[in-house]
Amino acid sequence: MENKEGKIAEEFHGEKIENEDLKNVESTEELEEKDVNEVEKLKNELENKIREMEDLNNRFLRLQADFVNFKGRAEKEKESIYSYASEDILNSMLPVLDNFERALSSSTDTEDGFYEGMEMIYNQLIKVLNENGLEEIEALHEKFDPNYHHAVFQEESDEYEEGTVIEVFQKGYKLKDKVIRPSMVKVAK
Repeated sequence: MENKEGKIAEEFHGEKIENEDLKNVESTEELEEKDVNEVEKLKNELENKIREMEDLNNRFLRLQADFVNFKGRAEKEKESIYSYASEDILNSMLPVLDNFERALSSSTDTEDGFYEGMEMIYNQLIKVLNENGLEEIEALHEKFDPNYHHAVFQEESDEYEEGTVIEVFQKGYKLKDKVIRPSMVKVAK
């Protein structure tokens, strides 16, 4: 029995407690109070961990949304770069196109082989520019639109309605939907 005294182990909440240790505990009320305090402490820790987890989850969701937005913006910028990469080249080609048109309009002999060759080259140039997104802005006899036309003259006219383009001095062009040069026009008033 002596072996049993002092060496008897009892289970208390999963911990082995020696009989001598049990003597140090004054009452079961103290044990219950310690258990309640420990439970409260664990509850608080759990609530803190839950809040921390929710905060981390919210941060993760915001970061994920930011990444999706960034990816969309980057894709749009990439498309824009590809769409308008040729804008500078096309802009520098417009004076060449204007000079071709002037040369062809000033020629009096349209049956000449030189004229026909120049016209073929002009048509080929127009075709290549159109394939790369260049479009002529229609202006003659259209309603004046400051987004597409640049008025340099106004003229009284009984023949045309007010605000109608009656003459085009320089053709305007768009690259896809972007105006790269407005038409220079005369407008009826």
